[in-house]
Amino acid sequence: MFNQILSGDLPRSRALSAALLLVLVGLALAPFITSGARPLNTAATICVYIVLVASYDLLLGYTGIVSFAHTMFFGIGAYGVGLALADAEPTWGAIFVGVLLALLLTLALALIVGLFALRVRAIFYAMITLAVASSFAVLASQLSDFTGGEDGKTFSVPDLLSPSFSLLENELFGRSVDGKVITYYIVFIGCLLLFLFLLRLVNSPFGRVLQAIRENEFRAEALGYRTVVYRIWANCLAALVAALAGALMALWLRYVGPKTMLGFEVMTDILLIVVIGGMGTMYGAVIGAALFIIAQNYLKSLMADGQATLAGVPILGEALHPDRWMLWLGVLFVLSIYFFPTGIVGKLRPAR
Repeated sequence: MFNQILSGDLPRSRALSAALLLVLVGLALAPFITSGARPLNTAATICVYIVLVASYDLLLGYTGIVSFAHTMFFGIGAYGVGLALADAEPTWGAIFVGVLLALLLTLALALIVGLFALRVRAIFYAMITLAVASSFAVLASQLSDFTGGEDGKTFSVPDLLSPSFSLLENELFGRSVDGKVITYYIVFIGCLLLFLFLLRLVNSPFGRVLQAIRENEFRAEALGYRTVVYRIWANCLAALVAALAGALMALWLRYVGPKTMLGFEVMTDILLIVVIGGMGTMYGAVIGAALFIIAQNYLKSLMADGQATLAGVPILGEALHPDRWMLWLGVLFVLSIYFFPTGIVGKLRPAR
């Protein structure tokens, strides 16, 4: 059963299996094993980033395509939901229309970028995608009447997803099952299904061809595969999944803005998570996203506690100042690359 669900791509390592199970159970039970808004927001962000990073790994790790336009597709999905709900009644029909229009725009842009740029190799393609993504971010910032500009837009959601709605009269395991919890499980289940779809995709004959293109495109073409067509398909599928991840993120945050959805910082986070987790393995997105988002949200608080404990030690006390959390995050990244050059999953998982 598990073999079919995971498309025959089992972890093949007890340590990796335990880590994946821990992440799955933690995310599935997050509303009931945590309290407060911050832990639940962290769990929802991990869910979205797992899918976003996995979709990017379809390009980078499985096909060998370096693209900087992934945040553009993520932002399109988010703005599709945000603009549909900001300018209309918060109904499920508006969400459906917004997501549908976002997917159509995503598919059109992915095809255009693929047709004009995927024939260009290596760094040239990366620069083209960077230019396209930057242009889109600037456009979203300047069309303030439509997109809200730099401030972005907040919006309402259907009553079922509002915090005032309560599904049960009594609390369940000490927590009220309100609209926020329902929204979380929509995000969780949606991301789980998208991840299983990507896992099935990379373990299908289509995914094997993508890996062949990554290893040696000339030989794959010599075998009769139209490599450009496969690369375009990979670009379109990854873009569509990223757009759906953006739609789920917007639904959770109830806000869209250029910095949150289209900023280059999102792209750098994706690249860091791919490297930390391990390229060319979907499970790397799970482990990498969980570790990175938790560190990003709690490292500063842990450093504040550490500074208070070591207040009498001058050097360590200053080094652990919360304002220096980005420095220590960089140190942790360097250490992870040193000890796990193929990523955490690459280290834990034996080769086939």
